[in-house]
Amino acid sequence: MSFNDFGTAIAWGDPEHQPGDIVKDAIRKERILKEIAAAQGDLQALVARVHSVQSDVDKLTSENSTLQMYIDNLTMQMAKRK
Repeated sequence: MSFNDFGTAIAWGDPEHQPGDIVKDAIRKERILKEIAAAQGDLQALVARVHSVQSDVDKLTSENSTLQMYIDNLTMQMAKRK
């Protein structure tokens, strides 16, 4: 007596595959893998863009700080002259 005699394969959700099902599954898996690879490529591009924008933000923040110090120094100099 085998396990299949008791229907355990069906009970455990393991339906018997038809030869066409295997091909369809392989095609579906290949399509999913391509979609995943494309999504990973998009994600890598987004991460690169985020790093680029973050670098720009850091540079502008530094420039703003320098300009603020310059404005503060000018303001103090003008206040001393009066």
